[in-house]
Amino acid sequence: MASAIKGDTRIASGWIGDGATAEADFHTALTFAHVYRAPVILNVVNNQWAISSFQSIAGGEGTTFAARGVGCGIASLRVDGNDFLAGYAASRWAADRARANLGPTLIEWITYRGGPHSTSDDPSKYRPADDWQRYPLGDPVERLKKHMIAIGIWSEDEQAKLQKQLEADVMAAQKEAESFGSLADGHLFSNSTMFDDIYKDVPEHLRRQRRELGV
Repeated sequence: MASAIKGDTRIASGWIGDGATAEADFHTALTFAHVYRAPVILNVVNNQWAISSFQSIAGGEGTTFAARGVGCGIASLRVDGNDFLAGYAASRWAADRARANLGPTLIEWITYRGGPHSTSDDPSKYRPADDWQRYPLGDPVERLKKHMIAIGIWSEDEQAKLQKQLEADVMAAQKEAESFGSLADGHLFSNSTMFDDIYKDVPEHLRRQRRELGV
């Protein structure tokens, strides 16, 4: 809201899942964004499943989640979340609206959660194990690759080289991170580090807590 009042180009972007749209906080955010014409993009990732519950539990069968934004007077879109180019276009449009102080935008991203919701989740208990293979929108990376090859700006060889390079970059980053130690090798940080790099000037209540820890 400070950005809206100052008229600058800073915007905010928030992300939630389909299940969270049934929470009161979501509807409060819609009302606030509409009333104050907040320069914000409200993203709803409709991946068909909250943790162990289908999106219909949150009301997704009766209407779209994008329609909830329309009901609050907010410009709302429903986008193929597995289409990179569609996603880029929608995000760019919403960002331009926000930066021009034209108000909030709600985007519902239609996609699919192929894996578990979390490490504690076992999706085989509430849906077929191969359910994700039948999702019609397909893998977004594969779709973009095929599109770029079809229009002549990419190739299978370039894709293979890029994937190999990215995998090497990830492995290098992992090794660098693990060089500082990990829980696997018994490396534990001192309790005192929880106070580091948070405030430029550590407030009194944190200094008191640090003293209570004896660090």
